[in-house]
Amino acid sequence: MSLIASVTFFEICMALLTIGLAERLLLGYAPASLVGRDGWLLRGDIEE
Repeated sequence: MSLIASVTFFEICMALLTIGLAERLLLGYAPASLVGRDGWLLRGDIEE
């Protein structure tokens, strides 16, 4: 059985949920130099 065939729908959903939660936490608590206009993560709606 291949690796792709053994991945379940639940595992995909949990991975997407974890990535979304990590993004929200990072954007909420990281310094502006990391997530701001000149930072590593580009977000246009974040005011510095």
